[in-house]
Amino acid sequence: MKSIYIALFSTFICMSACASEPGADETRTAQVKNVEPTESVMSLDEIPPGMELHKATFGAGCFWCVEAVFQELQGVYKVESGYAGGEKNNPTYKEVCSGTTGHAEVAQISFNPREVSYEELLEVFWQTHDPTTLNRQGNDVGTQYRSAVFYHNAEQKQKAEFYKEQLNNSGAFDNPIVTTIEEYRDDNYFPAEDYHQNYYSENPNQGYCQFVIAPKVDKFRKAFKAKLKGSTVK
Repeated sequence: MKSIYIALFSTFICMSACASEPGADETRTAQVKNVEPTESVMSLDEIPPGMELHKATFGAGCFWCVEAVFQELQGVYKVESGYAGGEKNNPTYKEVCSGTTGHAEVAQISFNPREVSYEELLEVFWQTHDPTTLNRQGNDVGTQYRSAVFYHNAEQKQKAEFYKEQLNNSGAFDNPIVTTIEEYRDDNYFPAEDYHQNYYSENPNQGYCQFVIAPKVDKFRKAFKAKLKGSTVK
């Protein structure tokens, strides 16, 4: 697995952060105004009977970006934008953006481990953002944009810690990985407001989506072609 990480890192140039324009918070806040709530594109109602889904929760900067990437991954049945790891009960987007609640913007992923492993999710996570910048992705600055793995059980914790150490030792990045590995707790996770869900798929023509999210998704598709939904690549 270590060699796979290193090989893909050498070809996947996606270390730019989700927000690459000045005033990222202000731009995003302005663009969510007057957006109508939408139903999730990836409905859990569509899961075949008897399929057992697991959950993974990652923070990697702007949750619009993280959601857009993982929604296209084979074996992922739902991606929910939310807030995790903070102290305030049921925070609003504005409160989280203030950096005072302790929450990170996250994507919570419901996946079938028979189709995609947790290790593969970690691979996508670490390759689609810059995990070496502390509390920052590009011009998005604050603890709410921290690189974080919120583990749901001891096995996820062990795997996240192992691969973080392997990546640091491999020299895949010029600087040390600062991703935090934090315990997921139901009592401090909250889904984001409806207008944040499926944001990229519902608003592809928005400036932020066109200039920030679209290039990231395009690079992801090229690097993980064989792991996309509906892919016939072997």
